[in-house]
Amino acid sequence: MRFNENADLDTSQIDDLRGGGGRRGGGGVGGRVAAGGGGLGIVGLILYFLLSQLGGGGLGGGVDSGGFGLPEGLSGLSGGQTADTTQIAQSCRTGADANTQLDCEVVAVVNSLDGYWTDAFARSGQTYQPPRTNFFSGGVNTACGSASSAVGPFYCPGDNEVYIDLSFFQELETRFGAQGGPFARAYVIAHEYGHHIQALLGTTSRVQSGDVGPTSGSVRLELQADCYAGVWANHATTTPTSSGEPLIVEVTQDDVAAALDTAARIGDDFIQTELGGGRVDESQFSHGSSAQRELWYTTGYETGDPSRCDTFARGVDLG
Repeated sequence: MRFNENADLDTSQIDDLRGGGGRRGGGGVGGRVAAGGGGLGIVGLILYFLLSQLGGGGLGGGVDSGGFGLPEGLSGLSGGQTADTTQIAQSCRTGADANTQLDCEVVAVVNSLDGYWTDAFARSGQTYQPPRTNFFSGGVNTACGSASSAVGPFYCPGDNEVYIDLSFFQELETRFGAQGGPFARAYVIAHEYGHHIQALLGTTSRVQSGDVGPTSGSVRLELQADCYAGVWANHATTTPTSSGEPLIVEVTQDDVAAALDTAARIGDDFIQTELGGGRVDESQFSHGSSAQRELWYTTGYETGDPSRCDTFARGVDLG
């Protein structure tokens, strides 16, 4: 995937919280994982399987979307950091910057996502409200609670914002064994944007917190977000942004394969068996199997139609 070097980037929807450890808000916050407060992340089981296997300590304090608690050693985030976008606004000006700098790459993807969903909502007679995307480092306080980087990127319906520690992309390659690359990273961001679309359309409210299992509302919500990510990917090279032209100028089959590889690496069954060292327990599924995640991303990518992403339809085959 390449970005149009001459296209302008817009950092107005980005809040950079990395300057002081990525924490904002006043006072210390107890150990509730953001997902436990309603946050929606791309890898809900990462806390339990990775940290428990690596000696992360006992599980206690809040609950994440997989039904597990936040290790006490990661609770108690504090600080009064406010966003500072000066540096990123200066360094991320054009698509040329996005081709060479990771944070600028994410800015470009966010611009493309906002461009597509603005048009998609307008075609259906609705007004799209873009989310803010927060870059943080280490930990962050949100309207959904506090979270460490270990939860992975997530969307908080409480404040309609996306949160991401950019170091997660390296974790995908080193810990999960994913191929990586810009289009794979774009899938992760587009998935979180899918949760924003669900919040705007009222879909999120149909799912109760802690609802897990192979056909649970949580799984349906995550698979639909994967499908929405695929829909955007279908239109990525034709969607103009505020600069009047598409930011993304080339997507190859290798790019698509890398995105599907990432989807497979963050399926519930893969995390349980390959990273957790255990057996597959479908009763604890909160995001769907690797095959399901690949299927629904592919459905979105091949059709380019958000209406084909109804994982809540009566009788739908989730795969």
